Amino acid sequence: MLNSKTARLILEDGTQFDGFSFGAEQSVSGEVVFSTAMTGYPESLTDPSYSGQILVITYPLIGNYGVPDTAAVDPATGLPKFFESDRVHIKGLVISDYSFQYSHWNAVKSLSDWLRENGVPGIFGVDTRQITKIIRERGVMLGKLNVEGQPEATEFHNPNKENLVEKVSCRDIITYTNPAAKRTIVLVDCGCKYNIIRCLYNREATVVRVPWDYDFSTLDYDGVMLSNGPGDPALCGVTIENIKKAMAAKPNRPIFGICLGNQLLSWAAGATTYKLKYGHRSHNQPALEVGTNRAVITSQNHGYAVDPAGLGEGWEPYFINLNDNTIEGIKHRTLPFFSVQFHPEATSGPVDTEYLFDQFIDLIDQYKK
Repeated sequence: MLNSKTARLILEDGTQFDGFSFGAEQSVSGEVVFSTAMTGYPESLTDPSYSGQILVITYPLIGNYGVPDTAAVDPATGLPKFFESDRVHIKGLVISDYSFQYSHWNAVKSLSDWLRENGVPGIFGVDTRQITKIIRERGVMLGKLNVEGQPEATEFHNPNKENLVEKVSCRDIITYTNPAAKRTIVLVDCGCKYNIIRCLYNREATVVRVPWDYDFSTLDYDGVMLSNGPGDPALCGVTIENIKKAMAAKPNRPIFGICLGNQLLSWAAGATTYKLKYGHRSHNQPALEVGTNRAVITSQNHGYAVDPAGLGEGWEPYFINLNDNTIEGIKHRTLPFFSVQFHPEATSGPVDTEYLFDQFIDLIDQYKK
């Protein structure tokens, strides 16, 4: 263990887990959540949806393939090739066994070094399965990760009381100009994953990325993408009002929401949201397209779900989760508005539902005519 210092994870209910420190040597507090994904930690840790959370990864061995080069970028978009944002967003990382040796053709550093560079602590040598069982049975709870020799986190900090979207959204408009573009899409950045931008750009679109609170109805666009993001959607009232305004002013401009974008569109459509007991965070969530026998395996990362009871006239559920029957998407019966709770862009995870981007593009082209 290379002389690792000790570390301790303390859950809100008083349960403690002792292990060893890796990554940054500092103590933190946040919401403790678990993911059952087996691979893809460079993508997951840079997903802004994890902002404010201490992530427990259930797969037993983490770090064995290292971390890719953060300087490797796609020349077309200028975005990093192997990450979903420009930094690590989790507050802390909890794993069972850490691999100090790594091997992969594009790895340039260890997971521990990468976490250290981003100021994120980790703990290994703990029973992540037991932690997961506790969260599954008692629900998501707050936690503290304390590292030997560092000032302890004294309070259980609840990130969901903050507007996390405001913290992770871009500050200014960023345009990804595609020389071959046949359409312009506004991306409302609530903490967007870079692969959403890639999926739109690769479908001959210029992407105009705007801050979470920007009144995008004033722009000239062919379609709107509502991105994923962290925290409680009820705190994004400005975004919800902007969506309502856009739907009323430009009903012939398609809107597609992903993850938090699904929740925000649902609020704009009259529904509300509620906090799940322990959320959906994995690469293998089964979803069923309502009214069909079409089932898909999806990548998910969210702690809130839509209560469809208040959906306005013309709206209906689009997908449901086959594990717990929660709403996995909504759509309008006659207007080009739809959203999904899962991640069709995946990264990491299955790409079974990437066809939804094609569906969105087809709607844009149809309404442009």
